[in-house]
Amino acid sequence: MTTTLNSIAASAQPASAEGQNDHISALRFITCGSVDDGKSTLIGRLLVDSRAVLQDHLAGVQRGGETDLALLTDGLSAEREQGITIDVAYRYFATETRKFIIGDAPGHEQYTRNMVTAASQADAAVVLVDATKLDWQNPQLTLLPQTRRHSLLVHLLRVHSLVFAVNKLDAVADPQLAYRHIRAALEQFAQHAGIAVAGVVPVSALKGWNVVDAQPHWCGYEGPSLLQILELLPNTPPDTALPLAFPVQWVEKFSSSSDTSQGRRVFWGRVGAGQVQPGTPVQIFPSGQLATVAQVLDHARRPTDVGAGKSAGVILDREVDVSRGDWIVAAPVPATPAEDDFDTPAAVPAWPGQRELRATVAWMDDEPLVAGRVYWALHGHRWVKAKVRRVVHRLNIHTLAEEEAQQLEPNAIGHVELLLQEPLPAAPFAQARLLGSLILVDTASHRTAGAILVN
Repeated sequence: MTTTLNSIAASAQPASAEGQNDHISALRFITCGSVDDGKSTLIGRLLVDSRAVLQDHLAGVQRGGETDLALLTDGLSAEREQGITIDVAYRYFATETRKFIIGDAPGHEQYTRNMVTAASQADAAVVLVDATKLDWQNPQLTLLPQTRRHSLLVHLLRVHSLVFAVNKLDAVADPQLAYRHIRAALEQFAQHAGIAVAGVVPVSALKGWNVVDAQPHWCGYEGPSLLQILELLPNTPPDTALPLAFPVQWVEKFSSSSDTSQGRRVFWGRVGAGQVQPGTPVQIFPSGQLATVAQVLDHARRPTDVGAGKSAGVILDREVDVSRGDWIVAAPVPATPAEDDFDTPAAVPAWPGQRELRATVAWMDDEPLVAGRVYWALHGHRWVKAKVRRVVHRLNIHTLAEEEAQQLEPNAIGHVELLLQEPLPAAPFAQARLLGSLILVDTASHRTAGAILVN
């Protein structure tokens, strides 16, 4: 599983011109893992060694005459006082070949919700593993719970690439033996969980070994550095090959226009799936009204076609009742009638509405998830009431077994059945990220309670 530059480059090449895996654009990645694994220090090392930090900024993160790299990302006063990461901090830097957006996710279990938020928008994840916390002399060593939990979460959230960085190997007596045993444990866990791994890299974030520049022969590792791997990872391909799905976020009125050949409102949002272009027949969800796209504007109000993942303004060919929270989706496809069927079959919706969902949930509320509770569910920009019909099972992050459960505790991962008050154009998350994701919000406290991935 140890990655070479050639194998990474091969996996990053686009399979076709349609929906290619972009490895040129800015890569958005997160660092995650257990508490005090060195995530903030690793990001600080990336920023310093790639010369993305100004001297006056470095002077402001001195402790006892030495540079504290973790302070480059821990910006909250509570983080600096306690020496922990609480919220996700984003930093930007670039090399000669790639631009990067880094999200430093907290490792504490109680802040898992922040890590999930960051991972939902990431192209890649670097999971740090602290060698000093493990029984590295044992070939059958056990990984930390947060290492397993964060790896499973980024896999569930369809993060395109995952890299394990084994940190603090400079602080153990036999770095080569420790790396070999830890790498074997990580590979076994990933294989059991069905997680594809882009690389397992030995690093020392404190000393900078194998972070930006490769450290030949250290730990018996001859592969690329962490940054060299990141430079070649692909961006998450947008869901452009699917039927159109466009959640309306804002309605702009320009009713003073005298042009009555088309609608006089612009519906703004981000294309969730497919591509929107003039002439596309569409249907409004939930009203079911049909229309045709007359004009499409990009984020700079230039007329053009817009694909999934990008913001657009849509003008229809006539006035249709559309509000924030509605969906503009591809028009239903006419069904093919049977030869002996005299009745015209109903058209097949591109994204049919559903009221009953089977889903995977990452539970983030302090109160356990129990059957019978009602929550607000947010899908795109549409709010509906959702009732937890049944907790199907809980995922044991240690054994990866699906266990019977009556409730889900904070930070647990499990499967549930939901009953929605109104239908939603939901689809499996594995098929379409935006249509297959919801969040549950507590109706009383208005706190985000869980991340839902439709099965």
